[in-house]
Amino acid sequence: MIPPLDHLPHHGEPGAVAIAGRFGTVDFATMEAMTGRLAHWLAGQGLPPGSRIAAWLPKGLAAVLLPLAAARAGHIYVPINPQLKRAQVVHILADSDAAMLVSAPARFETLAPGDADGVRLVEESALDAVMADAGAPMLPPSAADPDALVEILYTSGSTGRPKGVMLSHANLMIGARSVATYLDLAPDDRTLAILPLSFDYGQSQLFSTWWAGGCVVPLDYLLPRDVVKTVAVQHITTLAGVPPLWVQLAEAVWPAEATASLRRLTNSGGALTRPLIGRMRAAFPSVDIVAMYGLTEAFRSTWLPPALLDAHPDSIGRAIPDAEVLVVRPDGTLTADDEPGELVHCGPLVAQGYWRDPARTAARFRPAPAASAYGGTAVWSGDTVVRDGEGLLRFVGRDDAMIKSAGNRISPSEIEEAAVAVSGITEACALGRPDERLGQAIVLFVRPDTALCDNDAGIVLDRLRAALRQSLPNFMQPADIFILAALPRTPNGKIDRVRLADMAGAA
Repeated sequence: MIPPLDHLPHHGEPGAVAIAGRFGTVDFATMEAMTGRLAHWLAGQGLPPGSRIAAWLPKGLAAVLLPLAAARAGHIYVPINPQLKRAQVVHILADSDAAMLVSAPARFETLAPGDADGVRLVEESALDAVMADAGAPMLPPSAADPDALVEILYTSGSTGRPKGVMLSHANLMIGARSVATYLDLAPDDRTLAILPLSFDYGQSQLFSTWWAGGCVVPLDYLLPRDVVKTVAVQHITTLAGVPPLWVQLAEAVWPAEATASLRRLTNSGGALTRPLIGRMRAAFPSVDIVAMYGLTEAFRSTWLPPALLDAHPDSIGRAIPDAEVLVVRPDGTLTADDEPGELVHCGPLVAQGYWRDPARTAARFRPAPAASAYGGTAVWSGDTVVRDGEGLLRFVGRDDAMIKSAGNRISPSEIEEAAVAVSGITEACALGRPDERLGQAIVLFVRPDTALCDNDAGIVLDRLRAALRQSLPNFMQPADIFILAALPRTPNGKIDRVRLADMAGAA
């Protein structure tokens, strides 16, 4: 049986380093002791079992070890992205009915009176003191039910109303094992954790690395050059990112000593375009690029082995270990090869639903298709994909993101790929704007490279429109194209389509 989440520290070899960073190094034995001390302290706070422990923290030891300690103490961990602002934080505290919020005084000062009524505010420094106290009592590893709720991960919340996804010990531990397996992580791997730890992909960097007995280096960075420097100094082997981050990192200067230790780059949170893959190949020669796909409700679903990337750059691959992905028609039957259908996620990585939201849970978490080997509850993603004859999947688009224009269903990614294929265009985002005649008109936002940003925007626009007329049919031509110096981001680093939709509507 899969063990509870708080057993993770036991997977390292004696003396092996589990965490490294500005706070120094922590080996697995010390990590276990710190987790035990912190868990004992949490258990002694007089909170009922299953209380929600929220954390609004930078990437220090508290943020890294609190999920394990909360699990050991019998509570439920609720990480909050440190980039979120007051309104979103207040929503998460209220929605989760948090009993405790761990943060820094400066963050507490941003909350208004009444924002955290009934929530115990605890400074991060208090947890640091507990973990550092060698004489403090320790709580031993728990005997928790692997199917018990242990975390609530909130979506990025670009709309201001994030929803909480409920995850069990088993969800997280099986996910850690699966990722460590298909990435072939080893005890000598060192993972640079630059993604938010409140993001399922970001948190997975911790758990999968520890499952393999490797070392995690958490980093809050300001500029791409901070990442380059840390990769070199810490001899990083594994680097995870989302496409907008790869755009920035591929533009950075990478000396040979910075890339010498790198073994793999992993991508999720959006598709890699062919031009971006080319730039990554140039910046990171001889480093494996692993394309992955997933969603918080099902953790991770597919991966594309690096050897297949050049031949199948548009593919999201096939199911990861311990996951089952099916492509189905509206009636629930399996599609044929090359027939579009909805991607349905089945198996032990499927989450338990949305926290205190039975209506949305019932809409997304439904009985698995009859063809499922796992059965039970599945996540009906709303994503349209195509399976080819080799069993590889290609993402077409989300149903709620598809542009419906003049009777055509148009995938935004197809327009975006055509745009970034134009020399000098670095990023693109296409979406639909309500239009009385067409239903939706296509709006395209692009970011040119730095040199083009300094030139006449009109010249860039004319060249882009000419290229799109050559590569796309008439019904896929944008009604409007906007050139931006930077595309807005969600707190998880993805392109913020909600903000761009607001901009398009106001145009």
